[in-house]
Amino acid sequence: MSAFDALVRPALVRIAAPGGGYDPHGDPYWGTGFFIAPGWVLTCAHVVAKGGSAVWRDEPAVGISWEGGETTGRVVLAKPRPAAPEAPPTRWDFPDLALVHVPDALDVACVRLSERPPTTPTPISLHGWSHQTGEVRVRDAEGEAHAIEGGALLLRGSLPVEGVSGGPVVDLRRGAVIGLNKGRGRDEGAAVPLTALRELHDVPGGEVLHEVLRAHDRHHLARFRFPRGRRTWTAAQMELWPATARGVSPARRVQLYGRFAELPPPTGPGEVMALVDAVKRRVLHPDYQAVLETDARTWRDGVGLLHELHAPRQENASGTTDLGLDAVLLYTARIVRHLTERYGPELDGLPGLVDWIADESGGAHGAVQEEIAALLDPEAPRAGADPAPHAEAADGPGREDPAAPAARPARESGARADVRIEVDPVPYTSPQRYAWRVMLLFDGRTVSPLSGDDKGTARDRLQDTLRAPLVDALGRGDSGDHLAAVEVVLPRELFDLPLDTWRLTPEEEHFGERSLPLGQRRIVVIRDRQRSHHPPSPEWRRRWRGSEGGPLRAVPLRSEVLAAGAEAHAAHAPHIRKESRLGAYERLGGVGDGSVPVYCGPVGGGDGHRAMDVALAAGHPIALWRHGAGDHGDCAEFHHEVGKLLAGAGSAEGLHQPVRTLRMRVADAEADPTERAEHAWAEDLAVLYDPPDRPPFDDLLQGPPLLGEGDR
Repeated sequence: MSAFDALVRPALVRIAAPGGGYDPHGDPYWGTGFFIAPGWVLTCAHVVAKGGSAVWRDEPAVGISWEGGETTGRVVLAKPRPAAPEAPPTRWDFPDLALVHVPDALDVACVRLSERPPTTPTPISLHGWSHQTGEVRVRDAEGEAHAIEGGALLLRGSLPVEGVSGGPVVDLRRGAVIGLNKGRGRDEGAAVPLTALRELHDVPGGEVLHEVLRAHDRHHLARFRFPRGRRTWTAAQMELWPATARGVSPARRVQLYGRFAELPPPTGPGEVMALVDAVKRRVLHPDYQAVLETDARTWRDGVGLLHELHAPRQENASGTTDLGLDAVLLYTARIVRHLTERYGPELDGLPGLVDWIADESGGAHGAVQEEIAALLDPEAPRAGADPAPHAEAADGPGREDPAAPAARPARESGARADVRIEVDPVPYTSPQRYAWRVMLLFDGRTVSPLSGDDKGTARDRLQDTLRAPLVDALGRGDSGDHLAAVEVVLPRELFDLPLDTWRLTPEEEHFGERSLPLGQRRIVVIRDRQRSHHPPSPEWRRRWRGSEGGPLRAVPLRSEVLAAGAEAHAAHAPHIRKESRLGAYERLGGVGDGSVPVYCGPVGGGDGHRAMDVALAAGHPIALWRHGAGDHGDCAEFHHEVGKLLAGAGSAEGLHQPVRTLRMRVADAEADPTERAEHAWAEDLAVLYDPPDRPPFDDLLQGPPLLGEGDR
């Protein structure tokens, strides 16, 4: 056996029907799994599905046997999970993962999981149980992982054979598990990349995965400290570590990850990536921003993105220092500062992390040592006071248009990024379909694409279609307690989409952050797709500067509405003379720069749509209206109350919180009826917030964005 065969085999498990492997309804052997932490087995969902509906009913219906014993387990997390337990799918799409709890298997050997996306091509070994020869036995083979495509890690050379599905794929260059065997075609095999495990964080009950991964790191730290004559994964990894290499060795990382395991986990990928971004801007370039996103879910994932940074520097006093070591030390110090500010300095686990930094920072760059000392000093300015990314470029000689206003994020202070959704009509489709893409927007200018579909979807399916991509993007944009804003760039016929009422769950569940409509928890604004295709007009720039500085005041979007009352909204009201388009342009173009067009009805069609066209042509960056108002006679009240709202907001930025508060008050079914009636005018309130400082896109959306993970 190779070095890694000997390490993997004790962690391999046979998965079969409970009770000694006897299954009266079919093959007693289902497939392979492996221990990733004491009491926890990872395998493929299609493997455990052979147990039938009992597997999906939270029953101990999975038989587990390994070198040290035999017991049963139950599936805790899986993706995909059959909607009907009695009718599993005939085809198992990626990620095809299942996490099985085996509470009786605590004194077990566990594989070592990689903390970074796989790098291809790389030599690998495949492991699993197979009965291809008629007898169930362990099969080991070597091959190559040569590409990642469509969510699959593609393999060549020795390919998975029948029965090894769910077994581990080991990267022989780094000495860690990077995937699970899934299946094979004629010329190549397919594995599930281990990074797909992160998707289980988002399924119901996914929070348990944090505890599993913490147990994984505690296990390997204990084995490293007290090997008791056993060969350890860390020792095998150190044999692959070049003797002349510097930086964060496997031995350093196993100790660091063991200390991370004693900390509260991050709330989402944005919290990790905000710290990673800050470190890369410090050690690489002040304007650094990754183009492609990584779905980092644990503190250890952040180290995986940093510890192999290259470009060593030369310092006169101490010789060559390693960028990877500098980056990881800074990242760890920022975690300490971040958690200290959130939980206080008495948080369990922080002293051990500070000790690790002190032990390892002797070889760091001198400037890095000074910065670490400041981060660990509770009296120093808070870590979040760093200059915003690209701030220097926005004001310096490299700026493309010195006359343009500096980009300003819509998000609340401390969030990592805004979420931008772009929607375009797909030409020549009937019924009309809308292409979409979702991206992160850093500092109002830099874009990182996440997902998209140029074939599009119907208008009434947009909410359901965008729900999962939006959840993913918000997790990457949020940072701890600070929430990303959502700006949706729409064609004008979709301005009345009730975006503020969209939820992140398909059905109402117990009260919580995901059950709340978006507009009650976050900044949600509409942007105009049409004028984003052209350079900002002078009127648009001038009016935005006036809105930024304030004060704000309301002007009617349709001048005839206040005078005519409810009749102005009637489909046929020939006795009401409606304002001409040029007349409206003259009026809306002549008002002061802090003026905000206001309308008590919808603008996605009819007279409201025509009036909105005029307001946008006149350069107005902000407008308020009601996207769902039907028959109503309260236009005078609406305009009066919105006028008060704008006056109180003072400026464009001051508008976000009052609007969010109004949305909560209008939706509060348990509030006093009198109080609810006072705010009834604000029901279905929509906000155009469209400064001329976002990324210009000269062409309509033609195809999905590039997709990928990580920056290497």
